[in-house]
Amino acid sequence: MQRLFWIDEINKLYLLQIKQQQVSLFGDGHIHKTYLVDLEDEKWILQQFNQQVFKYPERISHNHEVLIKEINQGELPFILPLPIPNKQGKLFSLIDENYFRISPFVSGKCVNEVSGSYQAYLAAKAFAQFILAGMHIPASAFQETIPGFHDLPLRYEQLLAAIKSTLRPIQGEVKELVDFYLKQKVLVQEYVTWKTKLPLRMTHSDTKINNLIYAPDFSKVNAVIDLDTIMAGYVYYDFGDLVRTVACTEGESSKNWDAIKVDKTKYEALIRGFQEVGEGVFTQDEMQSLPYGGQMMTCIMGFRFLTDYLNGNIYYSIHYEEQNLHRAKNQMFLLKALQDM
Repeated sequence: MQRLFWIDEINKLYLLQIKQQQVSLFGDGHIHKTYLVDLEDEKWILQQFNQQVFKYPERISHNHEVLIKEINQGELPFILPLPIPNKQGKLFSLIDENYFRISPFVSGKCVNEVSGSYQAYLAAKAFAQFILAGMHIPASAFQETIPGFHDLPLRYEQLLAAIKSTLRPIQGEVKELVDFYLKQKVLVQEYVTWKTKLPLRMTHSDTKINNLIYAPDFSKVNAVIDLDTIMAGYVYYDFGDLVRTVACTEGESSKNWDAIKVDKTKYEALIRGFQEVGEGVFTQDEMQSLPYGGQMMTCIMGFRFLTDYLNGNIYYSIHYEEQNLHRAKNQMFLLKALQDM
């Protein structure tokens, strides 16, 4: 490993004695550069923060400070590994124009897909419990870390703009997808309707399965992680992203079109997990909005993948030119399957 220029400064800021050989790259995250710091008697996660994706680190720091102040971790059935303050009391440390932070290490298993319905149920239950833990905090206390992240009308307008300005010919497969997603304006209108009915809550907003750490035997969830997208949102956001990423029979980059369906056993497990936690706590409208969440979150990703393709693949990483187009097609098949349920 090359010399880590920031170790000496980290040691000063956190009153630690980290040596180069005690630091190793950790995990397969695509956003931040993550290291495991193994000091034998204790372990830490150290991250070099990605400001290209998260342009407002001060907002993330603010939201984490709200959680540290307002949530009693002892009452949670899992850990929230929030950053620890440096000796200046800051959650982020600026070193040579790079932001760093240190958080507790939580042992366990992190997976990219669930192997069965019980893991899906545990995931839904954990993310619902996370929302529940913050229900006493006014949603206005949280700052928007990624502006417009789950704003379906905004993403629809961005798609319209991309269709108008694209240099790609809109024909064949591209036209098929453009036509399909333009017809999803009904989901955009439904989003506006739900907005008038539902309370804003603290939501995780990125409920992929690898944002959980399970116990080694998968009997429970040890931690809810990747807390940078916490902000005000709707309960169905977190349920919907679980549906999109857990209940689909294929990954979002699959081109096995005929195999893209809804795993109904996993879907029902997700519903059961949210219902067990939310029944009598979330409003009746919130509980009724959950199925819409799966459709909405699938649709918004379809909008975003197609928009990026039309704009020349400027946002998402790709391995071949049509990958964002094919991701949008993948989400189209999943959305159709959800709408047919």
